[in-house]
Amino acid sequence: MTDAAATFPADSPLAAEVLPSPNHGERVGAGVGLARPDILLLHYTGMESTAQAVDWLRSPERQVSAHYVVFEDGRIAQLVPEARRAWHAGVSSWGGARDINSRSIGIEIANPGHDFGYPPFPAIQIEAVTALCKDILTRHPIPPDRVLAHSDVAPARKNDPGEKFPWEVLHRFGVGHLVEETPPVDGRFFMRGEHGQPIEALQAMLALYGYEVPVSGTYCEQTEAVVRAFQRHFRRSRVDGIADVSTLQTLYRLCMSRPETGASDA
Repeated sequence: MTDAAATFPADSPLAAEVLPSPNHGERVGAGVGLARPDILLLHYTGMESTAQAVDWLRSPERQVSAHYVVFEDGRIAQLVPEARRAWHAGVSSWGGARDINSRSIGIEIANPGHDFGYPPFPAIQIEAVTALCKDILTRHPIPPDRVLAHSDVAPARKNDPGEKFPWEVLHRFGVGHLVEETPPVDGRFFMRGEHGQPIEALQAMLALYGYEVPVSGTYCEQTEAVVRAFQRHFRRSRVDGIADVSTLQTLYRLCMSRPETGASDA
């Protein structure tokens, strides 16, 4: 290992081991208004084997990393100190901010992902992810509505951790922002190529929540990608990029129950 990847004391008592990655740097803006992360970002590893994924995250040539990896058996390893800027989000944005790496802590959850069969997440792994998130939140005052999926901040590029990730389990233990989704039903819907004020209102709500989407009144490719990302996190029973009544109602209730509005979190 290079000096940049020298070992360090784990930030979390839940980390069974430290597997240093050299792929990190200073958080941009630290000490000038961005002293602490305000986003907790969840990923899946998306590779055929977890060992391959960990090697990838520790390889200087790959230029990617994360702060933590949670293995299938619930074991947790830390790769990058929380104080450092890990390279996990890539080209991304949330709430108008674009350097998501500087303002986030990244957790990689071992799962081969959509390209390799996308198995369910084991219960013991989700228990460990939940515990790790709760532990991180004791050190960093991250709001519930900024516990996000990689797909939320990079909707056109990423699908992880995907629609099989049980966000409701984390929410049950006080991690993240969620509402019970409105079940999909037949009825009016909006899809790519349509235009009009209702689509502009949909885009405005998505943008209000934090997604990067044009408020143009045109259901464009980016709007479809953002709707699909929203569904992967918040309306997981059907992920198709089509804004049906279920999607619209779930989004509306999510926006209305945001913690900072003072409304009750359903």
